Amino acid sequence: MAESLHPAAVDHLPVFVTAPGDADILFNVMAVFVLLLIFLIGLLYLRLHALPEHMAHGASKVQLQLVAVLSLIALFTHNHLFWIAALLLALIEFPDFSTPMSSMADSLRKIAHRDDKPLETGSTELPATPTKPQAMQPEPQWGPFEPAPSASEGLAERRG
Repeated sequence: MAESLHPAAVDHLPVFVTAPGDADILFNVMAVFVLLLIFLIGLLYLRLHALPEHMAHGASKVQLQLVAVLSLIALFTHNHLFWIAALLLALIEFPDFSTPMSSMADSLRKIAHRDDKPLETGSTELPATPTKPQAMQPEPQWGPFEPAPSASEGLAERRG
């Protein structure tokens, strides 16, 4: 039996039309293309969400943690305001307050001749055994100033 075309069919069929029982090449190519496109769009989406973290990588640890948390919240809630806040926080460079403060504390410690000594606090207990008198020291020991309470101080109201 010879194959005969339907009288309403055209003589020439396009390339993408396959004969019955043949593999549909265009469908297979488009399926691979769509899967690759979905993978690449997902990769771009995750890379875009990680952009503030990459920008804040050289910043302080606290700033990096804040940016990372805001980026994760934006990723899981799909609320773009968190991502914008993370991006702005990553772009802002916080001033370094801790280094000058520690430098001032070191300088004050050196001025007071307290190289790496902890602050001494006054003992509230009396010693159980009497101690021997100590010899006079060449330099006075500096400590926190605690004024002696006066008799009228207990009756007056303290305001601070």
